[in-house]
Amino acid sequence: MNEEKHIVVLGSTGSIGKSVCDIVRRSKGRLKIVGLGAGRNLELIAKQIDEFSPLKVAVMTEELAQRLKEMISDTSVNILWGKDGYNELASMAVADLVVSSMVGAAGLIPTVTAIEAGKDVALANKETLVAAGPLVMKLVEKHRVNLLPIDSEHSAIFQCLQGYRDSMVKKIILTASGGPFREKPTQELSSITPEEAVAHPNWSMGAKISVDSSTLMNKGLEVIEARWLFSVPPERIEVVVHPQSIIHSMVEYIDGSIIAQMGIPDMRVPISYALYWPDRMELDLPSLDLVSMGPLTFEAPQMEKFPCLGLAFKALEMGGTATTVLNAANEVAVEAFLQGKIPYLKISEIISEVLNELGGQEMESLDDVLRADALARLKAQEKTGLFD
Repeated sequence: MNEEKHIVVLGSTGSIGKSVCDIVRRSKGRLKIVGLGAGRNLELIAKQIDEFSPLKVAVMTEELAQRLKEMISDTSVNILWGKDGYNELASMAVADLVVSSMVGAAGLIPTVTAIEAGKDVALANKETLVAAGPLVMKLVEKHRVNLLPIDSEHSAIFQCLQGYRDSMVKKIILTASGGPFREKPTQELSSITPEEAVAHPNWSMGAKISVDSSTLMNKGLEVIEARWLFSVPPERIEVVVHPQSIIHSMVEYIDGSIIAQMGIPDMRVPISYALYWPDRMELDLPSLDLVSMGPLTFEAPQMEKFPCLGLAFKALEMGGTATTVLNAANEVAVEAFLQGKIPYLKISEIISEVLNELGGQEMESLDDVLRADALARLKAQEKTGLFD
């Protein structure tokens, strides 16, 4: 990569966004941020504006935009807000790559906007493919853009597939850490607190993603993503629990060979690969010491103990907007748990109930996706009492 690459970061104040900024900081001028999209963290976005001098910035509301204007000294920055603001960022003419790392379904529309504007997308937002996988991949093909995975497991698969035809692939093997409760007795799960659920053993992530990891829903969402991202049917996707998080995922080929991508668990590796692709970035990270790291172990996921993973496979089998429903219900249930409205085990129960009640409708347009998403949220909110 010789020329400067201009990037927009949607979700710049989240854990992925901050790591993206760190990669840009270390890129020696090869990467330049031209747009930043944030939520409510005005203090951090103001610091990012000061450091990276973007052309445009978007925050959640007009009120926040006004407060941000008063906080920064650089009056040349165009400060936007809301959905229109995020969409304007996603379609900036000067941008070469849009990093989609907004958490939740809010990241879907600006990601679609970026694809329709002909931008390559580095994807960290799971919900884009979970909620609207078939539609998004059609748009990727239509506009001939690259969809580059940032998620460590999908980046690993993407790397393992380089140089091979799709017809050579027998199976995709997604690895999972198993989360913080892998060895916890089932009878003790009912008393889990939000603080315990957000404490991931291997990765530093946001609260919602950490809870998803603890329920294995995170892995279920990754299965759905992999199904669309790599055009592999669900029956050829396997999940294996690998507590050490050293092998990030694997691909089995038709001759029985398995290629794995290994490395220390640091999100800067998959992020830098997406930003630099098809090149690699030199990172000052410690090498993986194969001798001292100890044994690598693998086990089957405990589907009965963590039913969210099975619900993801079920939603894929149902088809249509069922995965949209699954995702929306999960977002509401996790938020209700984090707010202390429901106990931990109720998360999977609510998702299952909403999925069974709404099922999957036809997915012909983005409107179908948004309608299913809204309906599932309402159903889940009624069950959780989130807005009581």
